[in-house]
Amino acid sequence: MDFEVIPVTPFEQNCSFVSCPVTGRAAFVDPGGDIDHLEAVARASGLRVEKILLTHGHIDHCGEAKHLADRLGIPIEGPQRADAFWIDQLPVQGQMFGFPRLEAFTPDRWLEDGDTVMVGEQALEVIHCPGHTPGHVVFVHLGDRLALVGDVLFAGSIGRTDFPRGNHADLIHSIRSRLFPLGDDIRFVPGHGPMSTFGEERRSNPFVGE
Repeated sequence: MDFEVIPVTPFEQNCSFVSCPVTGRAAFVDPGGDIDHLEAVARASGLRVEKILLTHGHIDHCGEAKHLADRLGIPIEGPQRADAFWIDQLPVQGQMFGFPRLEAFTPDRWLEDGDTVMVGEQALEVIHCPGHTPGHVVFVHLGDRLALVGDVLFAGSIGRTDFPRGNHADLIHSIRSRLFPLGDDIRFVPGHGPMSTFGEERRSNPFVGE
């Protein structure tokens, strides 16, 4: 699976543009904003964008997902349904943070732990990792040893849990029991900042490392 990381919104959130080299189909993961730029990326790629994938319901990750989905005529998959709490607040959150007018929405498919999402012929495994938000999911391409982890884990840090319905104990459990056992060699794209590997974070991350 091919991928490109595109920072978007004033929060510099990492939107991933993932694609299948066999079929030429692609998906945006967490397109929180700057959708004119994202559309330009899609056009320049020559790929056919077939869906949007969401790790969680915070504004910087999904704020303009509905607008982009409507423009491109594609479905939204994810996150897990417990994050409806956050998605329903998008209009108010947008006003608070100075975003363009945002719409609440219902994804075309809520995701659950153990589900699989397809991008062309590329299979991404869904892992429910609550803590940062209750419905946060992580997408893992086992063949390429690549994970898209949203705001669960960062290089040298972890996601915040001081927002409503965050839970620190759940977040630590998600990282240590759901992600690290997948293997030290797995590279991950976090929601913000540079990529790392599960092995590097297990060894050196002061919040969850050994």
